[in-house]
Amino acid sequence: MNTEKIILPDHDAVIFDMDGTLVDSMWMWKKIDIDYLKRYGVAAPHDPQQIEIIQKEIEGMSFTETAIYFKEKFKITDSLEQIKQDWNQMAYEKYCHEVALKPGAAPFLSYLHKNGCKIAIASSNSRKLIQAVLESQGIASYFEAIVTSCDVKAGKPAPDVYLEAAKLLNLNPCDCVVFEDIPAGIMAGKAAGMTVFAVEDEFSEPLREKKLALADGWVRDYTDFI
Repeated sequence: MNTEKIILPDHDAVIFDMDGTLVDSMWMWKKIDIDYLKRYGVAAPHDPQQIEIIQKEIEGMSFTETAIYFKEKFKITDSLEQIKQDWNQMAYEKYCHEVALKPGAAPFLSYLHKNGCKIAIASSNSRKLIQAVLESQGIASYFEAIVTSCDVKAGKPAPDVYLEAAKLLNLNPCDCVVFEDIPAGIMAGKAAGMTVFAVEDEFSEPLREKKLALADGWVRDYTDFI
C-alpha cells in the first residue's frame, strides 16, 4: 500500500483502536477472565461455542459495559468499580512488560507525526492500561487525544468514541482514517463517517471475511506502509 496516497494529504488524522490493532494484547484477556472468575468459584466456559458466544456478546463493549456484563452473567457481588479495579491490577504489569506493538507500528507512528498528521486512540480498554502500554513503548507523545468508550454514551459499534476523538482533534469525521481489528470497531468507524482499515490479528482471524466486507481496506501489519 502507498501510505501517502491513503493517509496523506487526503486525511488529516489517524485514529487507532488499541487492543489487537496497535498492540498485540488480545492473547492475555482469556486467561485473565478465567483467573478472575476462579476467585468467585465460577468455572469459565470450556465449550468453544460458549466461549465464542461470550466473546461475541462483549465485542466492542466499553470497560464498564463489560464489567456490567460479567457482574450480571456470573452473579459477581463486587461493585462495578471493584471489578474494573481488579482487572486493571491483573493486566497492568502485562501491559507494561509483556504486550508488544504490532509490527511496524512504531515507525508508522513516527512517519505520521513527522508529516503533520494528528494521531489519536479510540479504545474500549481502560485509560490506565492504555497509558501503561503507550508509556512503556515510548510512544505516548505521538497522541493528541485518547478517548475510551467509558468517556462516551455507548461503546462500539456505536460511533460515539470515534466522533469524540474527531471532536478533540478539531476535525470533521470525514478527515479521519481509522484502524480497527474487530467488526464492531469497523462498524463504529464507518458509522462515524470515517475511512476504516481492518488490521489483521490472530484473535479475530475467524472474522476475516466479515472484516474485509465491512472495511474500506485491509492491512496485514504496519510494515505495509513503511
